[in-house]
Amino acid sequence: MGPSKSDKWIITLTVMIGTIMSALDSSIVNVALPYMRGSLSATIEEITWVATGYILSNVIIMPIVGMLSARYGRKKFLLISIVSFTISSMLCGMAWDLTSMVVFRVIQGMGGGVLIPVSQAILRETFPPEEQGMAMGLYGFGVVLGPAFGPTLGGWLTDHYSWPWIFYINVPIGIINVLMVMRFIKDPPYLVREKGKIDLLGLSYMMVGLGALQIMLEKGEQEDWFSSDLIRVLSVAAVLGMILFIWRELTTDRPAVNLGILKDVNFASGALIGGILGMGLMGSLFLLPMFLQQLLGYPALDSGLVQMPRSIAMAVAMPICGKFYNKIGPRFLIGSGLVVTALSFFHLSRLSLDIGYFDILLPQLLQGAGFGMIFVALSTAALSTIEKRNLTSAAGLYNVIRQVFGSIGIAVAASQLTKSMTTYHALLAEKVTDYSSATSAWLQSVSGGMQAQGADPATGKQLALRLLDGELSRQAGMMAYNHMFLLVTVLFIISMPFIFLLKSNKKREGMEEIIAE
Repeated sequence: MGPSKSDKWIITLTVMIGTIMSALDSSIVNVALPYMRGSLSATIEEITWVATGYILSNVIIMPIVGMLSARYGRKKFLLISIVSFTISSMLCGMAWDLTSMVVFRVIQGMGGGVLIPVSQAILRETFPPEEQGMAMGLYGFGVVLGPAFGPTLGGWLTDHYSWPWIFYINVPIGIINVLMVMRFIKDPPYLVREKGKIDLLGLSYMMVGLGALQIMLEKGEQEDWFSSDLIRVLSVAAVLGMILFIWRELTTDRPAVNLGILKDVNFASGALIGGILGMGLMGSLFLLPMFLQQLLGYPALDSGLVQMPRSIAMAVAMPICGKFYNKIGPRFLIGSGLVVTALSFFHLSRLSLDIGYFDILLPQLLQGAGFGMIFVALSTAALSTIEKRNLTSAAGLYNVIRQVFGSIGIAVAASQLTKSMTTYHALLAEKVTDYSSATSAWLQSVSGGMQAQGADPATGKQLALRLLDGELSRQAGMMAYNHMFLLVTVLFIISMPFIFLLKSNKKREGMEEIIAE
């Protein structure tokens, strides 16, 4: 017997508060980093650990959420996570130096990393089979809402109060969430409390592998990748750690992370597409603000506002797609979403430097609708063949794959963008020489204008050359961004065949309805 209709929505509100808090804190801090840097006496490189520490602990905790829930009870584990998230949020606002801030952010990230997969599992259990799509639509709404409004809210709090308030705002919300979880959340009857030894060796391998990989991805561009000894050491540690972790978890009797879930072709396919979606989404979230601010000269706030249509479109599309999930099916929704998203990035790959707001509006609306269609159907389909007792473990694994692939997407986008700018600048420079009549005429015209303003001939020519190089850099930058958006288009196109590995969940839902009766 499932929860009543009223209880269902109260449970939804309860878990969505935690989901939004966790998702919000992954992005709200970014706009406040320059202010925090001065208060904490940190360099530009050092202050980035405030963001990296949160993401790193998120990634490490997510795969073992299922194991810890089974060991301590899911409700108790969820309560502990919310309490630790809330207390560490308050301590982040009170941090007295960089070290204390990073430590508190790591603790906050561990608490926040639990909230998203546990919320996803609870929503899957709370809603009946025919409403699973709607449940994942609501879950997706919460996950998207945080990153969408995080920078805007963070900027407003920092401007009107001070940066500690981006953390203090979590405290009253966290207290309310604790009270609601105590009152409305219950452990499911099939959750078996497991005792015995914890696979500490497997956990150690996982922490080394995932930790080294995440730090490598976060710091790679800053350290010039494999020309750095640090990045080479981290890459070796990541490969060895992950190999030993996979070997350990597949051979031990009591694994810390149930990798056997990946034998389910439906779940593995969904997780792979989710990883590709994470790469495209996070890569584009990295590229578009830089394009708007660096090439088009948008202020940070205006850049954030220009990107709002995508988030709004996602927020609208998710509940609608969830409602029609059972009627349409996952393959059609995901396939249509991939096509729409690919078209949006192809449109972005054909932009120029003289575009206006409405030139960016259409592709963003298409992206939001496409991501919304993919996200809801994929989350629902990927978990549809997982047994209920493994739902929490599967949700944790699904989310960490999406998170890691998202970090890879950002790292690849940053690296390839820099290389593309250099390449296109060199190609354009080859065409702009003293032997070009157009170049000579342009230089003479600009140099003459400088001399008319009072500059001597040598200075006028030098200034004209600088202006020419600046224009070449802008055009090379535009070509580089077009190239990157085209690569994202290809990424979504090549992921389309994987949707045929996803199974229709109608048969399983019918079985669940019979069992429920």
